[in-house]
Amino acid sequence: MFQLKPLSKEAVPRALEKAERYRLLNEPEEAESICLDVLEVDRGNRDALVTLLLARTDQFAHGAGSLEAAREVLPRLPDPYQRAYYAGIVCERKATATLAHSGPGSQFVVYELLCDAMRHYAEAESHRPAGNDDALLRWNSCARLLNANPNLCAREEEWVDQPLE
Repeated sequence: MFQLKPLSKEAVPRALEKAERYRLLNEPEEAESICLDVLEVDRGNRDALVTLLLARTDQFAHGAGSLEAAREVLPRLPDPYQRAYYAGIVCERKATATLAHSGPGSQFVVYELLCDAMRHYAEAESHRPAGNDDALLRWNSCARLLNANPNLCAREEEWVDQPLE
């Protein structure tokens, strides 16, 4: 096993700029690696946590990444608005990635994820800072996606006839 080399605290701002650049270059794995290095020397760095979460959700579009890996960052975010807003982002991005790579039954999964995202955005709305309507914009985006795709729907509950004893 190789021993990882730690960053200096002075290198954190530049490293975060690089992580953002890698996200923009569609190299989320590189951005994730940099964020993990930053968090080793600055555990509570908000920018590193947000970029890490976003880099993990960027991987959904490539059929990689997991909901669990993205969601594990959420409790480390410093305030209720950010936790709710980014929980919505995680669900929404997983939904759009699932929609793009649809398979049998995916319409139910996408619908459920978008509804979850909208619930998180509604929660974030109640905690939002003045002048910040980001959660409303994301909620509307989910609503438009659902409205434009009537095939996205809730699962119908199956009636199972229970035998009498």
